[in-house]
Amino acid sequence: MQGLSKEEIRKKCVSIRLVVSDVDGTLTDGGMYYSPEGEVLKRFSAHDGMGIRLLLQSGIQVVLMTSETTTFSQARGNKLGIKRVITGASDKAEALCTLCTELGIPLEETAFIGDDVNDLPALKLCGIAACPSDAVASVRSASDYICEAKGGLGAMREFAELILVSQKKPII
Repeated sequence: MQGLSKEEIRKKCVSIRLVVSDVDGTLTDGGMYYSPEGEVLKRFSAHDGMGIRLLLQSGIQVVLMTSETTTFSQARGNKLGIKRVITGASDKAEALCTLCTELGIPLEETAFIGDDVNDLPALKLCGIAACPSDAVASVRSASDYICEAKGGLGAMREFAELILVSQKKPII
């Protein structure tokens, strides 16, 4: 955890109605696997997926946001029942503001989890900012909560459970 106490972090989590997650380096380990034919594959964690499903089941909206334009994020979102996946977001702060306006959810009721410098502007706008333990130093410094888990290895699940426990919602 950064400069906030556990109690201050939990208080921030109580009002969260929307969780926005970066994809590469947050929901994946950041690696890209290439076949000899040049096909790219990415690894997603089932534990992170269950964390997202638990958020959705509890009524908290989840949106994936990536600067990439590949179909991986949309495919993962579809599998998890996520209704909105934003791809090609070169300006994540602008995309976050537009999203919150469209959904009618204030930025202070929004959580963002990301791992790299392109996530910084969005992290600085939301109600609670989080990152995996292996995020770059500037993102760790800007985050309210630094997960113990690494990107693609349970960070999203850890953050989801923190929000759910703070809101006294079941983790079933």
